[in-house]
Amino acid sequence: MTTTRTGTGADPQQSGPPAPPEETGSLEQKEVAGLSQGQIVRKRFLRHKGAMISLVVLILVILLAATSIGWGPIPGWYHWKYTDLPDPYNPQGEPTMSVPGLFGGHGWAWGIHPFGQDETGLDLFAAVMRGTQQTIVVILILGLLSTVIGVVIGAVAGYYRGWVDAVLMRFTDLIITLPIILITAVLGFVLNAHGIWSVALALGLLSWTTLARLVRGEFLALREREFVDAARVAGASDRRIIFKHILPNTVGIIAVNTTLLMGAGILSEAALSFLGFGIRLPDLSLGSLISAYAQSFSFRPWLFVWPGIFIIIIVLCINFIGDGLRDAFDPKQKRIPKARALRADRATSAKAELSTHETAAPPSPAVGL
Repeated sequence: MTTTRTGTGADPQQSGPPAPPEETGSLEQKEVAGLSQGQIVRKRFLRHKGAMISLVVLILVILLAATSIGWGPIPGWYHWKYTDLPDPYNPQGEPTMSVPGLFGGHGWAWGIHPFGQDETGLDLFAAVMRGTQQTIVVILILGLLSTVIGVVIGAVAGYYRGWVDAVLMRFTDLIITLPIILITAVLGFVLNAHGIWSVALALGLLSWTTLARLVRGEFLALREREFVDAARVAGASDRRIIFKHILPNTVGIIAVNTTLLMGAGILSEAALSFLGFGIRLPDLSLGSLISAYAQSFSFRPWLFVWPGIFIIIIVLCINFIGDGLRDAFDPKQKRIPKARALRADRATSAKAELSTHETAAPPSPAVGL
């Protein structure tokens, strides 16, 4: 009697689920299929939770500072100005704002002086809002000035190379060695003012060096690419190649570095004002408020705490936005799909594979005895 024994082993090439990296990669490819580079960047940035929350918080802080005490043509709804010296309603100047009992307060209340008052009766909320306005102006001027200088110097040095690159990079090294406090003090003496413009100019003129080096490195790499050679063969001028072909490919690194510069600029302005080389009274900034009320920390701590809280909020928001931009512009960055999307994709693939096998499988042969 001859017995035919059939094998029951499974095909090793069809066993087991697909590898997770391939699944996540396929999901990423499905999500970005048919999208331009700008659409991919925007989609990744909008899905970065930290960046989006920080952007919303930063916008709310700017709106609060602009609308509370007024800013330029924007009227204010708050009843005190940063220049008013109202009679203190309580000798200690304690904050009148209270939070709900769930957070340890006595119920939500705003009060007449929510952040408290100093020894002269100055309303701290109005002062903090004015300091926030000045700080925002400083970082905007700093970001614009340092970005323009850094991009121009880095682009010219990286594209032309040779002696142009050597001269510009040695000039960059020289700027790095200059003490920012001394330059700010000199500018304040020359301009006969210790206000917002001297601080913003000093920070902007000295903060572009890192960006220039990064842009130079990008230009050195991109100028050897095929699309740049094709533009040269087509007769494009150096100016057109720089601004139309190479510079758009460095937008990511420029945007990320600019946000980092603005975050560092807030801390630099606060440090300069704290040391007395920045914005001085009667004008206000968050750093000058910390400097003015540093001695009051033991008996009126709210005078020192509230300006510090707003500095921390603004710096963290800008840094998180920079992280979101970095992840969005990074060509190697792949967003890991959510577990729900991954399970749904696995189930869909398994059903499709099972349906294919059932359709293509031949009938089982009969085994003769």
